[in-house]
Amino acid sequence: MGPNCHFYPTSRLWAPWNLICEDQVTAGDGAEIYNPAPVHLGTHAILSQGSYLCGAAHDLDDPSLPLVAYRMEVGAYAWICARASVSPGVKVGEGAVLGLASVATRDLEPWGVYAGVPAVKVKDRRRVH
Repeated sequence: MGPNCHFYPTSRLWAPWNLICEDQVTAGDGAEIYNPAPVHLGTHAILSQGSYLCGAAHDLDDPSLPLVAYRMEVGAYAWICARASVSPGVKVGEGAVLGLASVATRDLEPWGVYAGVPAVKVKDRRRVH
């Protein structure tokens, strides 16, 4: 855990030992990180209220439906807005924004703004650093 990270009281983390945070990471109230595999949050990444990072799914081709865990990354200066969800294995690029209640089912390019279900790129974001 890097310096100056802030996880609000009702944020939830499934496996603290699988979380890598750089500095100034924030997880708002109700934000949830399901991380049976490592999740890396870059410097100044924000997970807003009620956002959800889902780090696992089930193998639908196996009759026993075993759990399949995925490494995930949310880049520096990225923002997962309130009630937005990131699907297993999706990489959120540096500075990317996933809009309110949107669902990322594919990787988000750096400095792009995404919205919808499934999320699509709606514009570019000006680099902040």
